[in-house]
Amino acid sequence: MEKAKFQAAAAALLAAMAGVAQASPYNLPKGVTELTQEVYGLHMLIFWIVCGIGVVVFGAMIYSIFAHRKSRHPKPADFHESIPVEIAWTVIPFIILIGMAIPAAGTLIKMEDTENSEFTIKVTGYQWKWQYEYIDQDIDFFSTLSTDSNEARQLGSGVDVYKVDNYLLDVDKPLVLPVGAKVRLLLTSNDVIHAWWVPEVTGKKDAIPGYINKMWIQIEEPGVYRGQCAELCGRDHGFMPIVVEALPREEFEAWVAEQGGRMPGEDAGPPQMASAARVAAADIGVASEAGMSDAGAGASEPVGDAPAADQASLMEQGETVYGNYCSACHQANGQGMAAANFPALVDSPIVTGPADAQIQQILQGKGAMPAFGYLSDMDIASVITYTRNSWGNDAGVVTPADVAAQR
Repeated sequence: MEKAKFQAAAAALLAAMAGVAQASPYNLPKGVTELTQEVYGLHMLIFWIVCGIGVVVFGAMIYSIFAHRKSRHPKPADFHESIPVEIAWTVIPFIILIGMAIPAAGTLIKMEDTENSEFTIKVTGYQWKWQYEYIDQDIDFFSTLSTDSNEARQLGSGVDVYKVDNYLLDVDKPLVLPVGAKVRLLLTSNDVIHAWWVPEVTGKKDAIPGYINKMWIQIEEPGVYRGQCAELCGRDHGFMPIVVEALPREEFEAWVAEQGGRMPGEDAGPPQMASAARVAAADIGVASEAGMSDAGAGASEPVGDAPAADQASLMEQGETVYGNYCSACHQANGQGMAAANFPALVDSPIVTGPADAQIQQILQGKGAMPAFGYLSDMDIASVITYTRNSWGNDAGVVTPADVAAQR
């Protein structure tokens, strides 16, 4: 009973301290989750304690300078030690530290408690994007810097970045969460150390290669919340934003259905792909392979002859993939940036030459170009087909089967 009363009193004290400071651009955001509000309350509690200590210490210093200046006391006091003072400056700081540690420890323990989560999402950091895998909903997608911000950040773009909404803090696909549900995040990385941080939703947590960090979120207010990678992860670190969109439960369930996923407890039925895009990818891949099989081709050739409908689908998806992963360096028009050693793709010997070489370069990377082997066969096939048939290039179609054969 006494413990419960103490916890209630501590919570009331935190709330009172937090309420003193109004929202300010110079202060921490209060946030929209229980954890962020507790952290904000702790921050304000420590802030006022530090202010009190500062007033006492500097007040004593100023008083001593004024009251014991040389003109008033030409002969200084002659004492060596004081037992009461020794006890006071030991006991008082101890009490202050205990008073800060007890509520802080409770919040830290709560932050690490991911049990009884309704949803689990695996978050993987890449240079420079995030991958979100909804473990139980069969949804999987990458989240990258929005096209508007990506175009505006290019040297010589001529775009006024102050006119771009949420410049460098917007993405093509946000992380969508249901309001009121406890969501566990499993954080890791595919390359270097990243850090997932959305100030209004949660604290910072590192995403480390080969290691899983855990955290949880429970958003109580619908809305869009923005953050970014908080670890210096490479040259494009500043272009790795995070956007979380919290939806009411009904809207979230509708979004899950649109992505081709399912809610917990729903009958999975026959095996499903992670999203409608994957279903389309599988259909195109199967159709291409079937066409080659019917032609008696046996093993797929590096550049296949796909039906016109398949080529159109590959080109359409390839343009999206190119915009997300390639245009930042090679430019939307394929002209590249020679000054930064990013070659043009127009009439490139890699793009217009044997498809095997281009597939291997995308899978393995080369020089400043990172490896994109984590992309699906469909994404790689579509972006290669797009580059081989754009800007005047005419080098044929690559199918997902061609990519799979090169892995």
